[in-house]
Amino acid sequence: MNTQVAIPTAWPSQLSEGLAAMRLSLAEHQRQALLGYLGLLVKWNRAFNLTAVRDPEAMVRRQLLDSLSVIPWLANGSVLDVGTGAGLPGIPLAIARPEINFSLLDSNGKKTRFVQQVVGELGLANVEVIRGRVERLHRAGHYRHILSRAFSSLVDLVTATEALLAPGGCWLAMKGVDPSSELTALPAGLLSEIVPLQVPGEPGARHLVLIRRAP
Repeated sequence: MNTQVAIPTAWPSQLSEGLAAMRLSLAEHQRQALLGYLGLLVKWNRAFNLTAVRDPEAMVRRQLLDSLSVIPWLANGSVLDVGTGAGLPGIPLAIARPEINFSLLDSNGKKTRFVQQVVGELGLANVEVIRGRVERLHRAGHYRHILSRAFSSLVDLVTATEALLAPGGCWLAMKGVDPSSELTALPAGLLSEIVPLQVPGEPGARHLVLIRRAP
């Protein structure tokens, strides 16, 4: 890895403490890759508007730990990260779970160029970057998980990606405040569950919505 980016001195300890609190065990090269990704994000953010989180003190918890908080719900199988933006949560998850293949999709060219640069610099062989709209992705029943951190609404996510979900698969939608009010708009024949997420040091509410087809 050769990111050529200076890493703030507080980041390694923030990451180590956060991983310990979440009971996540990652090898040293994975930790270095996570910090390298964050360094690249800061560097590119100076020229491109990749993320609204610009405070270095908040980036480890808001970008890395928040993304990694969904690991307990990831099973083996292909994962589609819809609207990945700057690669969140797909890049941190791909670093932490190298045995899983991730497709990171976004329609924004500057963001997908950044993500492709990250994939190359960090050598992430389990990541493919797709520029385009999810409605034009023709991979029927391909993905075990369809993941989103920033999609507009649950019903839009499910409607746009329903054909892509494999039999027995699951949508994983990351949300802030309790999204219970969105569940009533979901189509019939779906089962949903809301799980509070614990992100060390993050004062804001975080939730994960699990959505499956009814048997």
